[in-house]
Amino acid sequence: LESGVRTAINDFVVGCKSDGIWNAIKASCILAGARTLDGALVPLTGSAPTNNNFVGADYDRETGLKGDGSTKWLDANRAGNADPFSDYHVSTYINQRQSIYFAPLVSSRLPNSGADSTQIIDKAVPRSFQFIDRGNNTIIKNTTGVGFVGMSHLSGTFTMRYVGSTVSASQTAVSINSSNWNVFARGQGLQLADARLSFYSIGESLDLAKLDTRVSNLMTAIGAAIP
Repeated sequence: LESGVRTAINDFVVGCKSDGIWNAIKASCILAGARTLDGALVPLTGSAPTNNNFVGADYDRETGLKGDGSTKWLDANRAGNADPFSDYHVSTYINQRQSIYFAPLVSSRLPNSGADSTQIIDKAVPRSFQFIDRGNNTIIKNTTGVGFVGMSHLSGTFTMRYVGSTVSASQTAVSINSSNWNVFARGQGLQLADARLSFYSIGESLDLAKLDTRVSNLMTAIGAAIP
């Protein structure tokens, strides 16, 4: 890799450690920077995702991996209950928003069990983010732009961050979903997304604003380093 890309990744990890959030990231891929799609799917930490139908043409080193809304998705190979319901987070970085009406960016869901789900959804009509957490449905409407989106739950406080803003809600603990986390999909290939994503992370609860800053700086640095 170019020295600037290597430095960007190193600075991201060092920065997350300095912020005290690195150990909370249990599964993650930087879906940008690498020279090939296979390289982009080498995990930053945790298990490598299973690639379902993405090809090299779907990948851009600066802007990430593009879904097609019909056949392409990643199985993150981390169980939904690997982190306790009272202490978890998921996040992603969007470089191109959804064109499909309703499809998830990151999700853990048992098929045909909508109440037992955790999802970050980018709705195209009306333009909004929808955060669903085991039956708790929070919609952030009238959103524009791209960037970091995440949610974190710690002991009943449910925090959502989207393109620089943070909101919170209360949530009562319920059963844990054991199905794997998926990126670009809800369930095993259900309701697929056509967004372009360049990062995802899954793990314990953390400070989303700090992670947002680190991921956003990472994407800026990668873009500047690639010729």
